[in-house]
Amino acid sequence: MRTSALLDVRDLVIELTGGPSVVRVIDGLSFTAAPGTMTALLGPSGCGKTTLLSCLAGLQRPTRGVVRLGSLDVGALSGPALTAYRRHDVGLAFQSFNLVSSLDALENVMVPLRAPGMPRRAARVRAAEALRRVGLGDRLHHRPAELSGGQQQRVALARAIAADPQVLLADEPTAHLDRDAVAGVLLELRRLTDEGRATIVATHDDRVLSVVDQVLDLTGHVSGRQLAPS
Repeated sequence: MRTSALLDVRDLVIELTGGPSVVRVIDGLSFTAAPGTMTALLGPSGCGKTTLLSCLAGLQRPTRGVVRLGSLDVGALSGPALTAYRRHDVGLAFQSFNLVSSLDALENVMVPLRAPGMPRRAARVRAAEALRRVGLGDRLHHRPAELSGGQQQRVALARAIAADPQVLLADEPTAHLDRDAVAGVLLELRRLTDEGRATIVATHDDRVLSVVDQVLDLTGHVSGRQLAPS
């Protein structure tokens, strides 16, 4: 794994436009996440957790404030530099898994590796290794319908780490899992973090708190207020 960098978020403001009005969902958030640490974004549904993850992933620009990974200003990236950041520096595990039903676990993990042009053989080797690291070495050729919810979440985690990112983002990773599966996924997230990544977990599940290093309660940084019409 490459040398990881500090994730530094300063004075972040995120406003969303809905019809004629603008709603501020994140209001002045600052935090840091060091390599090898896990941060929980805690708060009820609708408090801006997923929106914040989108900004950290470079999928959405904040209204104001700065997101830095080491010396890299994520908000200032565009074009090929932004694409490279999304593909190599940050991995995102979606709440709904977003697995392709017609592909097996190995093929699902290969998809983001093949997109930038990695040769198929190299992508297969990398994807198989990622699946082994999350305990699914014996499920490479199982399709999503043949996997439990916990196993599908592990495939999503394998896909997120396949490119060896510095930052791992997980959106409600326990939302669709039973109790036994939750315990396994939390241990896996902790292990992946201990490899030297900065992991950010958006959750409303208090069980996640047992494995994290810091907790950010977003309710203290969310106004939800409607601003002047746009």
